[in-house]
Amino acid sequence: MNLRLDWCSYEAAKFAVEHWHYSKCMPIGKLDKIGVWENEKFIGCVIFGYGNNQYQGVRFGLVQTQICELLRIALTNHESSVTKIVKVALKMLKELNIGMRLVVSYADPEQNHNGAIYQGGNWIFIGTGGSNEAFYNKQGERVHSRLVGKGGVKNVFGRNIRTYDSDTTTKRKLEKKFKYVYPLDDEMRKQIEPLRQPYPKRQTGGRGEIDNASQSNEKTGGASPTRPLLDLEPLLQVETG
Repeated sequence: MNLRLDWCSYEAAKFAVEHWHYSKCMPIGKLDKIGVWENEKFIGCVIFGYGNNQYQGVRFGLVQTQICELLRIALTNHESSVTKIVKVALKMLKELNIGMRLVVSYADPEQNHNGAIYQGGNWIFIGTGGSNEAFYNKQGERVHSRLVGKGGVKNVFGRNIRTYDSDTTTKRKLEKKFKYVYPLDDEMRKQIEPLRQPYPKRQTGGRGEIDNASQSNEKTGGASPTRPLLDLEPLLQVETG
């Protein structure tokens, strides 16, 4: 089996997220998009970006250009471990972004994720954080908060986009997400290491996040890979670079 990671187009990343990630929602803002191929077949992507919190580096004494977030791991069926894929992606991220020192990511307990892939990659667990609320449409399906706006319209970075009308959705509180950080240099690791907490354990009976595609929950996706929603989707022609 031949594993290859390379920079991919926005269109390829969007396809992977909308088909193979539980959020079905492509992140916005400046993104670094890394495609993943096995035996020359496109199987998904890893996406890094600045996330929604422009102040998340303050706690660590970092400016915005020194810290980013691992926003999406969207994979279809595959043989390579997700931990290995993320490790290669982190190396590529560091080489592209001189001065980048820390990566943040979250594992969602609502999806039965405890961060197993981060634990396997020696990420540092520092507690909980992130948004603790979610929106659900009339069909009871969870929708991303970015896709909910008053009157069905929301202004995102100065541009109005069509969304679910907030009056037709239901909002409820959720468990806080597990927060992991990965230092990109030895000095930062020494600084962050004292913040390390014991890794959270998998919930009893949970199958939402396993580092092997053939054993993963087929519905949740995300950091845990999932089979395509459309098995008969025409083969996607992917550009690199």
